[in-house]
Amino acid sequence: MISQTDRSKFAPGFRLSLLDAVVLVAGVAGTVGLANLAGWAGLVVGLVVGHFFLFCNVFRIARKLELIWTAVFIPLTVGAIQYHFPNWPVALSVIFGATIICVAVEMRKPSYHGVGWKWINPKLPEWWKTQNF
Repeated sequence: MISQTDRSKFAPGFRLSLLDAVVLVAGVAGTVGLANLAGWAGLVVGLVVGHFFLFCNVFRIARKLELIWTAVFIPLTVGAIQYHFPNWPVALSVIFGATIICVAVEMRKPSYHGVGWKWINPKLPEWWKTQNF
């Protein structure tokens, strides 16, 4: 859980903590290991770990958009694994489309503070000062 002090600290842009690095290393190892056992399992773990990194560290996506992406991801992957419908190319196309939409929506917010925030959202420091964290 993020403390009140951590939330009020202005620290936009890319971030990477030791815990994030540990999760990434474990996720890559799990992805490779599972891919050798069952390709779809490695793919699913890789997608989740990759999106964790993109959403939490690179683009800093809001929780609501993460949950919307998850609501797209879960039924598509379950359908592709369990019922072979939709097939993986269709499921992946929709999942990556949802990723692009979530990132685009986040980047248009006055609170956008991920990678490229200085160029995309140069008024972020002023917006940040008006917030009561």
